[in-house]
Amino acid sequence: MTATGADLEAAGPTTRGYWWWERRRSAALDVGLALFSALECALEGVEFAGDTGLPVPFGVLFGLLAGSVLVLRRRWPIAVVLVSIATTPAEMGYLMGIVGLYTLAASEVPRRITVVLTGMTLVGTFIVSYVRLRQSVDADAEFGPGVWYVPGVSLFMSLGLTAPSVLFGLYIGARRRLMESLRERADSLERELSLLADRAEERAEWARTEERTRIAREMHDVVAHRVSLMVVHAAALQAVAPKDPAKAVRNAALVGDMGRQALTELREMLGVLRSGDALVAPRAGQVPLASVGRVAAAAVVTVVEDGPRLREVEALVAQSREAGMTVELSVQGEPRPYAPEVEQTAYRVVQEALTNVHKHAAGAKTWVRLAHRGAEVAMQVENGPTDGVTADAGLPSGGNGLVGMRERVLGLGGVFVSGPTDAGGFRVSAVLPDAGEA
Repeated sequence: MTATGADLEAAGPTTRGYWWWERRRSAALDVGLALFSALECALEGVEFAGDTGLPVPFGVLFGLLAGSVLVLRRRWPIAVVLVSIATTPAEMGYLMGIVGLYTLAASEVPRRITVVLTGMTLVGTFIVSYVRLRQSVDADAEFGPGVWYVPGVSLFMSLGLTAPSVLFGLYIGARRRLMESLRERADSLERELSLLADRAEERAEWARTEERTRIAREMHDVVAHRVSLMVVHAAALQAVAPKDPAKAVRNAALVGDMGRQALTELREMLGVLRSGDALVAPRAGQVPLASVGRVAAAAVVTVVEDGPRLREVEALVAQSREAGMTVELSVQGEPRPYAPEVEQTAYRVVQEALTNVHKHAAGAKTWVRLAHRGAEVAMQVENGPTDGVTADAGLPSGGNGLVGMRERVLGLGGVFVSGPTDAGGFRVSAVLPDAGEA
Protein backbone atom coordinates (compact mmCIF):
# COMPACT_ATOMS: atom_id res chain seq x y z
CA MET A 1 0.00 0.00 0.00
CA THR A 2 1.24 3.44 -0.88
CA ALA A 3 0.53 6.38 1.36
CA THR A 4 0.88 10.12 1.16
CA GLY A 5 2.99 12.18 3.50
CA ALA A 6 -0.11 13.49 5.24
CA ASP A 7 -1.22 9.94 6.01
CA LEU A 8 2.17 9.06 7.45
CA GLU A 9 2.19 12.15 9.64
CA ALA A 10 -1.34 11.40 10.85
CA ALA A 11 -0.34 7.85 11.69
CA GLY A 12 2.06 9.00 14.41
CA PRO A 13 5.59 7.73 15.03
CA THR A 14 6.85 5.39 12.33
CA THR A 15 9.77 3.03 11.82
CA ARG A 16 10.64 4.35 8.38
CA GLY A 17 14.32 3.89 9.11
CA TYR A 18 13.96 0.16 9.90
CA TRP A 19 13.79 -2.08 6.88
CA TRP A 20 10.62 -1.65 4.82
CA TRP A 21 7.90 -0.94 7.34
CA GLU A 22 6.31 2.51 7.44
CA ARG A 23 4.51 2.07 10.76
CA ARG A 24 5.23 0.14 13.92
CA ARG A 25 1.85 -1.57 13.91
CA SER A 26 2.58 -2.93 10.41
CA ALA A 27 5.85 -4.39 11.64
CA ALA A 28 4.13 -5.87 14.70
CA LEU A 29 1.39 -7.41 12.55
CA ASP A 30 3.87 -9.01 10.13
CA VAL A 31 6.04 -10.37 12.91
CA GLY A 32 2.99 -11.80 14.67
CA LEU A 33 1.72 -13.46 11.48
CA ALA A 34 5.21 -14.88 10.82
CA LEU A 35 5.34 -16.39 14.33
CA PHE A 36 1.94 -18.02 13.89
CA SER A 37 2.92 -19.29 10.43
CA ALA A 38 6.26 -20.66 11.73
CA LEU A 39 4.46 -22.44 14.58
CA GLU A 40 1.92 -23.91 12.16
CA CYS A 41 4.58 -25.10 9.74
CA ALA A 42 6.65 -26.52 12.61
CA LEU A 43 3.69 -28.62 13.83
CA GLU A 44 2.93 -29.74 10.30
CA GLY A 45 6.65 -30.47 9.81
CA VAL A 46 6.40 -33.19 12.46
CA GLU A 47 3.84 -35.06 10.35
CA PHE A 48 5.83 -34.36 7.21
CA ALA A 49 8.96 -35.83 8.79
CA GLY A 50 7.03 -38.95 9.83
CA ASP A 51 5.58 -39.46 6.33
CA THR A 52 8.93 -39.03 4.60
CA GLY A 53 11.08 -40.83 7.16
CA LEU A 54 13.17 -37.75 7.90
CA PRO A 55 14.29 -36.84 11.43
CA VAL A 56 11.62 -34.90 13.33
CA PRO A 57 14.00 -32.02 14.24
CA PHE A 58 14.68 -31.56 10.54
CA GLY A 59 10.96 -31.35 9.79
CA VAL A 60 10.42 -28.87 12.63
CA LEU A 61 13.37 -26.71 11.55
CA PHE A 62 12.17 -26.80 7.94
CA GLY A 63 8.71 -25.71 9.04
CA LEU A 64 10.08 -22.87 11.18
CA LEU A 65 12.20 -21.55 8.32
CA ALA A 66 9.42 -21.86 5.75
CA GLY A 67 6.77 -20.26 7.98
CA SER A 68 8.96 -17.32 9.02
CA VAL A 69 9.18 -16.21 5.37
CA LEU A 70 5.78 -14.57 5.91
CA VAL A 71 7.54 -11.67 7.62
CA LEU A 72 8.70 -10.58 4.12
CA ARG A 73 5.20 -10.34 2.66
CA ARG A 74 5.17 -6.53 2.25
CA ARG A 75 8.67 -6.42 0.77
CA TRP A 76 8.64 -9.53 -1.44
CA PRO A 77 5.08 -10.90 -1.77
CA ILE A 78 6.06 -12.98 -4.81
CA ALA A 79 8.74 -14.84 -2.79
CA VAL A 80 6.23 -15.61 -0.03
CA VAL A 81 3.73 -17.05 -2.53
CA LEU A 82 6.46 -19.12 -4.22
CA VAL A 83 7.53 -20.58 -0.86
CA SER A 84 3.91 -21.45 -0.06
CA ILE A 85 3.57 -23.17 -3.44
CA ALA A 86 6.82 -25.09 -2.81
CA THR A 87 5.58 -26.31 0.58
CA THR A 88 2.15 -27.35 -0.72
CA PRO A 89 3.19 -31.04 -1.28
CA ALA A 90 4.31 -31.15 2.36
CA GLU A 91 0.84 -29.96 3.40
CA MET A 92 2.15 -27.02 5.38
CA GLY A 93 2.03 -23.22 5.12
CA TYR A 94 -1.76 -22.76 4.74
CA LEU A 95 -1.69 -19.47 6.66
CA MET A 96 1.34 -18.35 4.67
CA GLY A 97 -0.42 -19.17 1.40
CA ILE A 98 -3.63 -17.32 2.31
CA VAL A 99 -1.89 -14.21 3.60
CA GLY A 100 0.66 -14.28 0.78
CA LEU A 101 -2.02 -14.39 -1.92
CA TYR A 102 -3.93 -11.54 -0.23
CA THR A 103 -0.79 -9.40 -0.06
CA LEU A 104 0.12 -10.20 -3.65
CA ALA A 105 -3.33 -9.27 -4.96
CA ALA A 106 -3.42 -6.02 -2.93
CA SER A 107 0.09 -4.92 -3.96
CA GLU A 108 1.27 -3.09 -7.08
CA VAL A 109 2.60 -6.30 -8.64
CA PRO A 110 1.52 -6.64 -12.31
CA ARG A 111 -1.77 -8.49 -12.66
CA ARG A 112 -0.34 -11.11 -15.01
CA ILE A 113 2.09 -12.23 -12.29
CA THR A 114 -0.75 -12.36 -9.77
CA VAL A 115 -2.84 -14.49 -12.14
CA VAL A 116 0.03 -16.90 -12.84
CA LEU A 117 0.92 -17.40 -9.16
CA THR A 118 -2.74 -17.75 -8.19
CA GLY A 119 -3.17 -20.38 -10.89
CA MET A 120 -0.08 -22.26 -9.68
CA THR A 121 -1.37 -22.21 -6.08
CA LEU A 122 -4.81 -23.39 -7.20
CA VAL A 123 -3.38 -26.23 -9.26
CA GLY A 124 -0.94 -27.29 -6.54
CA THR A 125 -3.63 -27.27 -3.85
CA PHE A 126 -6.03 -29.19 -6.11
CA ILE A 127 -3.44 -31.89 -6.88
CA VAL A 128 -2.45 -32.38 -3.24
CA SER A 129 -6.08 -32.41 -2.12
CA TYR A 130 -7.04 -34.83 -4.88
CA VAL A 131 -4.20 -37.26 -4.05
CA ARG A 132 -4.83 -37.22 -0.29
CA LEU A 133 -8.58 -37.53 -0.70
CA ARG A 134 -8.23 -40.38 -3.20
CA GLN A 135 -5.95 -42.25 -0.81
CA SER A 136 -8.45 -41.79 1.99
CA VAL A 137 -11.37 -42.99 -0.13
CA ASP A 138 -9.44 -46.01 -1.41
CA ALA A 139 -8.37 -46.93 2.13
CA ASP A 140 -11.99 -46.98 3.32
CA ALA A 141 -13.64 -49.91 1.56
CA GLU A 142 -17.07 -49.30 3.11
CA PHE A 143 -17.26 -45.70 1.80
CA GLY A 144 -18.36 -45.68 -1.80
CA PRO A 145 -18.76 -42.10 -3.11
CA GLY A 146 -19.58 -41.21 -6.68
CA VAL A 147 -17.15 -40.54 -9.49
CA TRP A 148 -17.30 -36.76 -9.03
CA TYR A 149 -16.87 -36.78 -5.28
CA VAL A 150 -13.07 -36.64 -5.11
CA PRO A 151 -12.54 -34.03 -7.89
CA GLY A 152 -15.45 -31.94 -6.68
CA VAL A 153 -14.28 -31.82 -3.08
CA SER A 154 -10.70 -31.20 -4.16
CA LEU A 155 -11.78 -28.33 -6.38
CA PHE A 156 -13.92 -26.90 -3.59
CA MET A 157 -11.01 -27.05 -1.13
CA SER A 158 -8.52 -25.50 -3.57
CA LEU A 159 -10.92 -22.68 -4.43
CA GLY A 160 -11.65 -22.11 -0.75
CA LEU A 161 -7.96 -21.70 0.02
CA THR A 162 -7.16 -19.35 -2.87
CA ALA A 163 -10.20 -17.45 -4.21
CA PRO A 164 -11.35 -15.57 -1.06
CA SER A 165 -7.89 -14.22 -0.23
CA VAL A 166 -7.22 -13.18 -3.84
CA LEU A 167 -10.62 -11.50 -4.29
CA PHE A 168 -10.34 -9.69 -0.97
CA GLY A 169 -6.81 -8.56 -1.84
CA LEU A 170 -7.97 -7.22 -5.21
CA TYR A 171 -10.77 -5.32 -3.50
CA ILE A 172 -8.44 -3.81 -0.89
CA GLY A 173 -5.87 -2.88 -3.53
CA ALA A 174 -8.48 -1.18 -5.70
CA ARG A 175 -9.86 0.66 -2.67
CA ARG A 176 -6.39 1.85 -1.67
CA ARG A 177 -5.66 3.08 -5.19
CA LEU A 178 -9.00 4.88 -5.26
CA MET A 179 -8.32 6.56 -1.93
CA GLU A 180 -4.85 7.50 -3.14
CA SER A 181 -6.32 9.05 -6.26
CA LEU A 182 -8.95 10.94 -4.26
CA ARG A 183 -6.29 12.25 -1.88
CA GLU A 184 -4.15 13.42 -4.79
CA ARG A 185 -7.14 15.12 -6.39
CA ALA A 186 -8.05 16.76 -3.08
CA ASP A 187 -4.48 18.01 -2.66
CA SER A 188 -4.45 19.30 -6.23
CA LEU A 189 -7.80 21.03 -5.73
CA GLU A 190 -6.57 22.58 -2.50
CA ARG A 191 -3.51 23.92 -4.27
CA GLU A 192 -5.63 25.29 -7.10
CA LEU A 193 -8.01 26.95 -4.63
CA SER A 194 -5.06 28.48 -2.83
CA LEU A 195 -3.71 29.84 -6.12
CA LEU A 196 -7.15 31.19 -7.03
CA ALA A 197 -7.46 32.85 -3.63
CA ASP A 198 -4.04 34.44 -4.04
CA ARG A 199 -4.98 35.60 -7.51
CA ALA A 200 -8.29 37.00 -6.26
CA GLU A 201 -6.41 38.84 -3.52
CA GLU A 202 -4.03 40.32 -6.09
CA ARG A 203 -6.90 41.32 -8.36
CA ALA A 204 -8.75 42.88 -5.42
CA GLU A 205 -5.65 44.85 -4.45
CA TRP A 206 -5.18 45.93 -8.06
CA ALA A 207 -8.85 47.01 -8.25
CA ARG A 208 -8.52 48.98 -5.01
CA THR A 209 -5.35 50.67 -6.26
CA GLU A 210 -6.93 51.52 -9.59
CA GLU A 211 -10.02 52.91 -7.90
CA ARG A 212 -7.99 55.01 -5.48
CA THR A 213 -5.97 56.37 -8.42
CA ARG A 214 -9.11 57.16 -10.40
CA ILE A 215 -10.77 58.88 -7.44
CA ALA A 216 -7.63 60.89 -6.73
CA ARG A 217 -7.40 61.94 -10.36
CA GLU A 218 -11.08 62.91 -10.46
CA MET A 219 -10.86 64.93 -7.26
CA HIS A 220 -7.72 66.63 -8.54
CA ASP A 221 -9.50 67.63 -11.74
CA VAL A 222 -12.61 68.81 -9.89
CA VAL A 223 -10.90 70.72 -7.11
CA ALA A 224 -7.70 72.03 -8.69
CA HIS A 225 -9.37 74.02 -11.44
CA ARG A 226 -12.09 75.55 -9.29
CA VAL A 227 -9.78 76.40 -6.44
CA SER A 228 -7.16 77.79 -8.83
CA LEU A 229 -9.72 80.17 -10.31
CA MET A 230 -10.89 81.10 -6.82
CA VAL A 231 -7.33 81.98 -5.83
CA VAL A 232 -6.83 84.02 -9.00
CA HIS A 233 -10.08 85.92 -8.43
CA ALA A 234 -9.23 86.46 -4.78
CA ALA A 235 -5.86 87.97 -5.80
CA ALA A 236 -7.62 90.20 -8.34
CA LEU A 237 -10.20 91.13 -5.75
CA GLN A 238 -7.47 92.17 -3.36
CA ALA A 239 -5.84 94.29 -6.07
CA VAL A 240 -8.93 96.10 -7.40
CA ALA A 241 -10.96 96.49 -4.22
CA PRO A 242 -9.58 99.96 -3.34
CA LYS A 243 -9.80 101.21 -6.96
CA ASP A 244 -12.92 99.61 -8.46
CA PRO A 245 -15.48 98.46 -5.87
CA ALA A 246 -17.94 97.34 -8.55
CA LYS A 247 -15.40 95.00 -10.13
CA ALA A 248 -14.46 93.74 -6.67
CA VAL A 249 -18.07 92.86 -6.06
CA ARG A 250 -18.22 90.91 -9.34
CA ASN A 251 -15.03 89.06 -8.49
CA ALA A 252 -16.36 88.22 -5.04
CA ALA A 253 -19.55 86.84 -6.60
CA LEU A 254 -17.47 84.73 -9.01
CA VAL A 255 -15.41 83.35 -6.11
CA GLY A 256 -18.59 82.41 -4.29
CA ASP A 257 -20.07 80.72 -7.40
CA MET A 258 -16.90 78.72 -8.03
CA GLY A 259 -16.70 77.66 -4.38
CA ARG A 260 -20.29 76.46 -4.50
CA GLN A 261 -19.64 74.54 -7.74
CA ALA A 262 -16.57 72.89 -6.24
CA LEU A 263 -18.50 71.91 -3.11
CA THR A 264 -21.37 70.52 -5.20
CA GLU A 265 -19.03 68.32 -7.25
CA LEU A 266 -17.23 67.14 -4.11
CA ARG A 267 -20.54 66.23 -2.44
CA GLU A 268 -21.58 64.25 -5.51
CA MET A 269 -18.32 62.29 -5.49
CA LEU A 270 -18.44 61.63 -1.76
CA GLY A 271 -22.05 60.51 -2.11
CA VAL A 272 -20.97 57.95 -4.70
CA LEU A 273 -18.27 56.64 -2.37
CA ARG A 274 -20.66 56.36 0.58
CA SER A 275 -23.34 54.59 -1.44
CA GLY A 276 -20.72 52.23 -2.88
CA ASP A 277 -19.40 51.38 0.61
CA ALA A 278 -22.95 50.66 1.79
CA LEU A 279 -23.52 48.14 -0.94
CA VAL A 280 -21.35 45.47 0.64
CA ALA A 281 -19.80 45.32 4.09
CA PRO A 282 -17.19 42.57 3.80
CA ARG A 283 -16.59 40.37 6.82
CA ALA A 284 -13.15 39.86 8.27
CA GLY A 285 -11.10 37.36 6.34
CA GLN A 286 -13.01 37.81 3.07
CA VAL A 287 -11.47 39.18 -0.10
CA PRO A 288 -13.47 42.39 -0.74
CA LEU A 289 -13.25 42.04 -4.51
CA ALA A 290 -17.02 42.37 -4.98
CA SER A 291 -17.14 45.48 -2.80
CA VAL A 292 -14.33 47.12 -4.73
CA GLY A 293 -15.95 46.22 -8.03
CA ARG A 294 -19.33 47.61 -7.00
CA VAL A 295 -17.85 50.82 -5.66
CA ALA A 296 -15.87 51.26 -8.87
CA ALA A 297 -18.92 50.51 -11.02
CA ALA A 298 -21.10 52.96 -9.10
CA ALA A 299 -18.46 55.67 -9.31
CA VAL A 300 -17.87 55.13 -13.02
CA VAL A 301 -21.60 55.18 -13.80
CA THR A 302 -22.07 58.43 -11.87
CA VAL A 303 -19.05 60.08 -13.48
CA VAL A 304 -20.14 59.04 -16.97
CA GLU A 305 -23.74 60.16 -16.48
CA ASP A 306 -23.12 63.38 -14.57
CA GLY A 307 -19.67 64.32 -15.88
CA PRO A 308 -18.90 67.37 -18.02
CA ARG A 309 -19.31 67.45 -21.80
CA LEU A 310 -17.46 69.08 -24.68
CA ARG A 311 -20.22 71.66 -25.10
CA GLU A 312 -19.20 73.06 -21.69
CA VAL A 313 -15.68 73.92 -22.87
CA GLU A 314 -16.87 77.35 -23.97
CA ALA A 315 -18.14 78.09 -20.43
CA LEU A 316 -14.83 76.79 -19.08
CA VAL A 317 -12.92 79.19 -21.30
CA ALA A 318 -15.24 82.00 -20.22
CA GLN A 319 -14.41 81.37 -16.58
CA SER A 320 -10.71 81.71 -17.35
CA ARG A 321 -11.39 84.97 -19.21
CA GLU A 322 -13.27 86.29 -16.19
CA ALA A 323 -10.22 85.44 -14.09
CA GLY A 324 -8.13 87.77 -16.28
CA MET A 325 -6.61 85.25 -18.71
CA THR A 326 -6.40 86.15 -22.40
CA VAL A 327 -7.67 82.99 -24.06
CA GLU A 328 -8.97 82.27 -27.55
CA LEU A 329 -11.17 79.29 -28.46
CA SER A 330 -11.31 77.90 -31.99
CA VAL A 331 -13.33 74.91 -33.16
CA GLN A 332 -12.71 73.07 -36.45
CA GLY A 333 -15.13 70.63 -37.98
CA GLU A 334 -18.77 69.99 -37.24
CA PRO A 335 -19.40 69.38 -33.51
CA ARG A 336 -21.19 66.13 -32.79
CA PRO A 337 -21.89 64.00 -29.72
CA TYR A 338 -19.25 61.49 -28.66
CA ALA A 339 -19.24 58.71 -26.12
CA PRO A 340 -19.64 60.14 -22.58
CA GLU A 341 -16.20 59.00 -21.45
CA VAL A 342 -14.59 60.62 -24.52
CA GLU A 343 -16.33 63.95 -23.94
CA GLN A 344 -15.50 63.89 -20.23
CA THR A 345 -11.82 63.13 -20.87
CA ALA A 346 -11.56 65.86 -23.51
CA TYR A 347 -13.13 68.37 -21.13
CA ARG A 348 -10.77 67.37 -18.29
CA VAL A 349 -7.72 67.74 -20.53
CA VAL A 350 -8.69 71.29 -21.47
CA GLN A 351 -9.61 72.08 -17.86
CA GLU A 352 -6.31 70.83 -16.44
CA ALA A 353 -4.29 72.57 -19.15
CA LEU A 354 -5.97 75.88 -18.33
CA THR A 355 -5.37 75.29 -14.63
CA ASN A 356 -1.66 74.80 -15.35
CA VAL A 357 -1.59 78.12 -17.24
CA HIS A 358 -3.11 79.85 -14.18
CA LYS A 359 -0.49 78.22 -11.96
CA HIS A 360 2.66 78.56 -14.01
CA ALA A 361 2.13 81.25 -16.67
CA ALA A 362 0.23 84.16 -15.16
CA GLY A 363 -0.76 86.73 -17.81
CA ALA A 364 0.23 84.48 -20.74
CA LYS A 365 -1.93 84.48 -23.84
CA THR A 366 -3.57 81.08 -24.38
CA TRP A 367 -5.12 79.32 -27.36
CA VAL A 368 -7.62 76.47 -27.02
CA ARG A 369 -8.23 74.50 -30.22
CA LEU A 370 -10.79 71.72 -30.79
CA ALA A 371 -10.91 69.68 -33.99
CA HIS A 372 -13.67 67.23 -34.88
CA ARG A 373 -12.28 64.72 -37.36
CA GLY A 374 -13.78 61.55 -38.78
CA ALA A 375 -13.66 59.07 -35.92
CA GLU A 376 -11.70 61.15 -33.43
CA VAL A 377 -11.60 64.45 -31.62
CA ALA A 378 -8.39 66.43 -31.05
CA MET A 379 -7.71 69.19 -28.56
CA GLN A 380 -4.76 71.48 -27.99
CA VAL A 381 -4.08 74.07 -25.30
CA GLU A 382 -1.06 76.30 -25.93
CA ASN A 383 0.11 79.29 -24.00
CA GLY A 384 2.79 81.83 -24.71
CA PRO A 385 5.37 83.08 -22.25
CA THR A 386 4.24 84.99 -19.18
CA ASP A 387 3.94 88.75 -19.64
CA GLY A 388 6.06 89.48 -16.55
CA VAL A 389 3.51 92.05 -15.37
CA THR A 390 0.70 89.96 -13.92
CA ALA A 391 1.50 88.90 -10.37
CA ASP A 392 1.82 85.21 -9.71
CA ALA A 393 -1.07 83.95 -7.60
CA GLY A 394 1.27 81.57 -5.77
CA LEU A 395 -0.76 78.45 -6.53
CA PRO A 396 0.79 75.20 -5.25
CA SER A 397 1.47 72.35 -7.67
CA GLY A 398 1.46 68.66 -6.84
CA GLY A 399 2.93 67.56 -10.17
CA ASN A 400 0.01 65.24 -10.91
CA GLY A 401 -1.82 67.23 -13.58
CA LEU A 402 0.06 66.03 -16.66
CA VAL A 403 0.26 62.50 -15.28
CA GLY A 404 -3.50 62.41 -14.77
CA MET A 405 -4.18 63.74 -18.26
CA ARG A 406 -1.87 61.17 -19.83
CA GLU A 407 -3.51 58.32 -17.91
CA ARG A 408 -6.97 59.44 -18.99
CA VAL A 409 -6.08 59.74 -22.65
CA LEU A 410 -4.05 56.55 -22.89
CA GLY A 411 -6.77 54.67 -21.02
CA LEU A 412 -9.13 55.40 -23.96
CA GLY A 413 -6.57 54.42 -26.58
CA GLY A 414 -5.67 57.99 -27.47
CA VAL A 415 -2.43 59.94 -27.99
CA PHE A 416 -1.11 62.52 -25.54
CA VAL A 417 1.82 64.90 -26.09
CA SER A 418 3.00 67.77 -23.88
CA GLY A 419 6.05 69.95 -23.70
CA PRO A 420 7.52 73.47 -24.03
CA THR A 421 7.30 75.44 -27.25
CA ASP A 422 10.04 77.30 -29.11
CA ALA A 423 8.40 80.60 -28.12
CA GLY A 424 8.89 79.89 -24.42
CA GLY A 425 5.39 78.70 -23.72
CA PHE A 426 3.87 75.28 -23.17
CA ARG A 427 1.65 73.05 -25.30
CA VAL A 428 -0.67 70.18 -24.38
CA SER A 429 -2.13 68.09 -27.22
CA ALA A 430 -4.39 65.03 -27.15
CA VAL A 431 -6.28 62.95 -29.70
CA LEU A 432 -9.14 60.70 -28.59
CA PRO A 433 -10.81 58.06 -30.77
CA ASP A 434 -14.61 58.04 -30.74
CA ALA A 435 -15.61 55.00 -28.69
CA GLY A 436 -18.91 54.76 -30.56
CA GLU A 437 -17.21 54.59 -33.94
CA ALA A 438 -14.64 52.06 -32.67
